[in-house]
Amino acid sequence: MRRIGDIFLKGLLAVLPAAVTLYLLYWLIATAERGLGSLVRLLIPDAWYHPGMGVALALLAIFALGVLLKFYLLRRLWEWFERVLLRLPVVKTIYGAVQDLTSFVSQAEEIGDQVVTVPLPGSDYRVLGVVTRRHWEGVAEGLGDGHTIAVYTPMSYQVGGYTLLVPASVVEPVDMSVEDAMRFAVTAGMSTSKSAPLAEASAAGGDD
Repeated sequence: MRRIGDIFLKGLLAVLPAAVTLYLLYWLIATAERGLGSLVRLLIPDAWYHPGMGVALALLAIFALGVLLKFYLLRRLWEWFERVLLRLPVVKTIYGAVQDLTSFVSQAEEIGDQVVTVPLPGSDYRVLGVVTRRHWEGVAEGLGDGHTIAVYTPMSYQVGGYTLLVPASVVEPVDMSVEDAMRFAVTAGMSTSKSAPLAEASAAGGDD
């Protein structure tokens, strides 16, 4: 029975990410179609309406917002709107968390240029991080010099982390992409690389 349970669990872990991803995509598309599709019907005759116009309108609105935010005045207006949301009880908690998450995901590839481990003083433990700065021109005096680098260390299951200013000589490079390292750290080491799908990782684990 235990063997059957292990096989079932591996199958579940293999299919669950795809199922959740597809469901979220379906939910987003269906929500956009229901909400904005009704708006489209108000603007055009019913005979002209075709399924998918609501989704098309949503994509067009998002693109238009991205274009408008390039203008200084509209960007400042949007920042004011965000400040209002961040002052409202409950709303600020939800909006702030989603804002941090989207910012984290969008910057995962650009957050640094090399994955390293940093030793913890007085122990054999090491922390996984990403080098974010090697040069200190234009930075406040005293933060770093030619021998110091800045390393960002993400926190597991949280949007956040620490910026460590350490001697470049103490870190050890890791042959790992920034994206994989961030995923590994944020999931407390339980994630696998995109180049190693969960089904393959599970099969490898079963061969041990």
